[in-house]
Amino acid sequence: MTDSFDLTELVDLAAERLGGSVLLANDEFFAPKEALLKAGAPEWREGVYTERGKWMDGWETRRRRTPGHDWCIVRLGVPGIIRGVVVDTSFFTGNFPESCSIEGASIDGLPDPATLAADGSVRWTPLLARSPLAGHSRNVFPVSHDARVTHLRLSIYPDGGVARLRVHGEVKPGADVLRPGREIDLAAIEHGGWVVVCSDMFYGHRQNLLMPGRSTHMGDGWETKRRRGPGHDWTIVRLAERSTIARVELDTDHYRGNAPGSCSLDCCDAPLATVADLSSGVAWRELQAASPLQPHTRHAWSCVSTTPATHVRLNIFPDGGVARLRVFGAVAVRP
Repeated sequence: MTDSFDLTELVDLAAERLGGSVLLANDEFFAPKEALLKAGAPEWREGVYTERGKWMDGWETRRRRTPGHDWCIVRLGVPGIIRGVVVDTSFFTGNFPESCSIEGASIDGLPDPATLAADGSVRWTPLLARSPLAGHSRNVFPVSHDARVTHLRLSIYPDGGVARLRVHGEVKPGADVLRPGREIDLAAIEHGGWVVVCSDMFYGHRQNLLMPGRSTHMGDGWETKRRRGPGHDWTIVRLAERSTIARVELDTDHYRGNAPGSCSLDCCDAPLATVADLSSGVAWRELQAASPLQPHTRHAWSCVSTTPATHVRLNIFPDGGVARLRVFGAVAVRP
């Protein structure tokens, strides 16, 4: 990854695994609203029908015979700044909406869906003006809106089906989460942690390292190809905030024959560093000396850093897979 990257590389703020939920839809006659946020790619089941009609992997409304349009309301799994959305109409060929629009809102607490849907109860701000959709396609739209968003309203015109909705952006947790002095997992995606760059991710995506919970299978981690030359693999994590680090956990869950032999960790204080700087131009200091790793095991170390850090570099020797990385510490008081 470089400093300029595809917006779909950003966190999917609406992802189910982060807590995203479709709260309400005005209609879901043919296919349920919950399918919009399913983690997997849409699928097609030839010849499969329900009592309502053809089985479709997505959200699909009935054919509208009155004026208006259909809509649903989504609560993001983590609040953030939205940079782009993907409205995926895969396998919807003669039944996709002709266009869509998206609005956003920043709402405190967890209001009930009926309150969110009531006229005048929420101040909805346009994020995506009404835009044409193509059928059986991943329709990618950039979004220019710098305010924090917690909820979305997707409108489809006039009716039809959408397979998946992805909402890519930058995580912006509440001030209570990043309160100075409070110990949290500084690397967690839901707190704003981000894997900036890695040496290789042939088998498993680097961002899996920071996802919530234990991994679900071997593909739900970061795994590199088998190294046939000198050197070792590594990944660099930008912490949620400039912080002091107290302890680190590393999990090789599900990696039984392909865990790294050992690992070490470094940290640096470089809030303005670019990817190029982090790869070769900043001063790293040792956080955890090289330590042996066991397959399919949770490891923990006390890694006290008395001076603040903004990034952590995980080095694995020589290669292999890591399921999760946790970096616990306290947000530093801003000068």
